[in-house]
Amino acid sequence: MNGLTEKKKVTIMIAIITAMFFSAINQTIIGVAMPRIIAKLGGMDYYSWAITIYLLTSTVASVLVGKLSDIYGRKPFILAGIGLFSIGALLSGFSATIFQLIAYRAIQGAGAGIIMSTAFTAMGDLYEPRERAKWTGVMSAVFGVSSVAGPLLGGYIVDHLDWHWVFWIFLPIGLIAFTLILLHFPQVEKRQGESVDYFGSLFLTTTIVPMLLAFSWAGEGPHKYAWGSWQILGLLAVTVVSLLVFLWVETRVKTPVLPLGLFKNSIFTVSNLVGFFLNAGMMGAIIYVPFFVQGVKGISPTMAGYVAMPMSIAMLVTSALAGQLMTKTGKYKKMAISGLLVMTLGMVLMYFMVPTTPIYLLVLYMIVLGLGMGIAMPVFSLTVQNAVAPQELGVATAASQLFRNLGGTIGIAVMGSVMSANMSAKMNQLSPTMSQGAASMPADPALAEKLSLFTNPQNLLDQPKIEAALHSLPPESQTVFAHMLDTIREAMSYGITTTFLTGAIVAGFAVVIALFLKEIPLRSQNKPEQKKSSKKETPATSTAEWDGAQAAGKA
Repeated sequence: MNGLTEKKKVTIMIAIITAMFFSAINQTIIGVAMPRIIAKLGGMDYYSWAITIYLLTSTVASVLVGKLSDIYGRKPFILAGIGLFSIGALLSGFSATIFQLIAYRAIQGAGAGIIMSTAFTAMGDLYEPRERAKWTGVMSAVFGVSSVAGPLLGGYIVDHLDWHWVFWIFLPIGLIAFTLILLHFPQVEKRQGESVDYFGSLFLTTTIVPMLLAFSWAGEGPHKYAWGSWQILGLLAVTVVSLLVFLWVETRVKTPVLPLGLFKNSIFTVSNLVGFFLNAGMMGAIIYVPFFVQGVKGISPTMAGYVAMPMSIAMLVTSALAGQLMTKTGKYKKMAISGLLVMTLGMVLMYFMVPTTPIYLLVLYMIVLGLGMGIAMPVFSLTVQNAVAPQELGVATAASQLFRNLGGTIGIAVMGSVMSANMSAKMNQLSPTMSQGAASMPADPALAEKLSLFTNPQNLLDQPKIEAALHSLPPESQTVFAHMLDTIREAMSYGITTTFLTGAIVAGFAVVIALFLKEIPLRSQNKPEQKKSSKKETPATSTAEWDGAQAAGKA
């Protein structure tokens, strides 16, 4: 894409950003709405699966399409991604059970993985890393805007409209994105001399899927298996065998789906490890923030959107500033470490929240978390792209997305187990208090039925249902049931806040690993006089610059 004018490049970037916004807004609008959707469909035990399956299929799709887009170009894949995502969103709105929702979210996830992988890679095709940092900030700002608008709109829809519209309302943007990409994105010819690594793709898939299933199914509680059970050990055994076969295949094929030589570059390896732990800590923790806001604090989804908005704005502002600063200075290491430290601090503060924590403190802690995420998140995709050869841009970007998605998926699964185990333990600890309250009530089957409503944490996510049941009770019973409600909120609070502490510990690993990141200046376009003096150098890439980057990365 070196021959494109700046105007054409900007037009293509607008098309890419529209596709990114379509994917991002559909994710953020669901975040606040999901607790209410789960309460309507039932199946709180499967809540994390509605998130996990999305990340699982997104992970597999993003890494498989990386090398393919290097060979065939980005356009057909980003179009396919938008199509799959739209179909998944449409079907998700028709879900009648939690299992249907999980299945349709899998389709959405595959589309999202393709969009994310090809969009960031296409940006790398258009601009060199130093100029790319500015666009990275813009794309991060797109996520920031969607993070502000999505929760507000999602909360409003589930409070005032049918929840199905959460999935349908932005489908027209998908159509616009598809049209823009179709009309403006350039088509490139297939790269000659390259073939598709079918066996590598197969065994990479059979490595990723069983591993993520093992982490998702292991733990305590309903529909879970012990870590030592044959189901979990069997999945891990398949993972290990598939990984060994995958490594063997990749050393023998002509064009591997994931070239192992990339891992000899320390910048590539360290950046991906940081991305893994960053997403594991971040996604594993903040995915349960709506549970705390709506379940523990009893705030409506609409108001929950306003509570989450300051964090999104903080992330939006710092990500834009981080992109501009990287463009200006060409440096990133201190910025990355400081962002990770602030993010870790935010999760530590959130660990100390209790049911009586004022809303303003919750908002303040989330702002700290948002500031850290906004600084750290734009950095590590950029460092990966800056350290690899231009012809490996697609597969390197896909690998970066792979590690982030693996971290997020494993983080959500582990944090879900942590939350369930700690909430169950707290419920057992508090059950004598609840039993005493129940014993003081007259023996009435109707009251006993309503009592069961107050002992199910899932019902805390449907505030109107709780309020209606509470007001339907006799006055002498309301005080006892209100006390029982406070007890179960305490158990839920304890379970959720332990996930924040676990997330902070995991994010701490990311900080330590980031200390080993080698910093090389971000590449930029050559000056005019440099272009004239060396005819072999393209306008977008200096061979000497890239060779220096490679040498520094492998040092």
